Amino acid sequence: MTRDERRMTVSRGVCALGIDVGSTTVKIVAVDAGGDLAWHFLEQADPRVEDQVARLLDRARKETSQTSEVWDVPLVATGYGRKLVRQAGRQVTEITCHARGVYRELAHGGTLVDIGGQDSKVIGISPKGDVVDFSMNDKCAAGTGRFLENTASRMGVPLDRMGQVALAASDEVSISSTCTVFAESEVISLIAHGVAVESILRGLHRSLIRRIVAMIRTVGLVPPLMLSGGVVQNQAIPRMLEQETGEKVVLPSYPQLMGAYGAALIALEMRV
Repeated sequence: MTRDERRMTVSRGVCALGIDVGSTTVKIVAVDAGGDLAWHFLEQADPRVEDQVARLLDRARKETSQTSEVWDVPLVATGYGRKLVRQAGRQVTEITCHARGVYRELAHGGTLVDIGGQDSKVIGISPKGDVVDFSMNDKCAAGTGRFLENTASRMGVPLDRMGQVALAASDEVSISSTCTVFAESEVISLIAHGVAVESILRGLHRSLIRRIVAMIRTVGLVPPLMLSGGVVQNQAIPRMLEQETGEKVVLPSYPQLMGAYGAALIALEMRV
């Protein structure tokens, strides 16, 4: 955070906090009285969730220049580990929080796809911002960030470059396995037969996207098609999703923060 950003945060004043304890990263967001994002921080998830949350809350207080005597703002927790956040006034599902955050920023309904490290969700949002339907994949890693993370290490490609490498491929290998374990075995076999890494990666991304599209069809695609979650920083994800659906993909300014931002907006309502 720059000095100017810190100064802006102090002038706005922090009125509510949201924390998203995900399987891969933990995000914390502060909002001002008008619900605008005033401060945020993100780091890798720590197995000691309680200690990490306490440290992040202390960081939020210090970096927003709040004294401990007046540090009394509502907190809502969401994400994979939300029930471990004892300081939270409420624990709210990711579905509700992502929908709330995205609707606040984009100001319209549609179909939201949230691709996380542990699960993926497709959420139908009404023109008024209500969740009208959803589909969730939380039983199998295929269709989630974990699917790509496992194969990235196996193929020696940095996770943050997977999308770029996949899009650079001149052709694509079909990955038939729908299970991460079997897909990994399939990848090993393809490598052993001399298939280009780029082509394999493109095929892996296509496999993930097609699983997401199947979930979208379950909910029903109502444009616009929106994305949230850290995995959408992989540039191949929105590009291939557009190819498979024929719809333009819309991204919020901070896709990875939408769960925590939505949680903070809910916390802001607790002040009333």
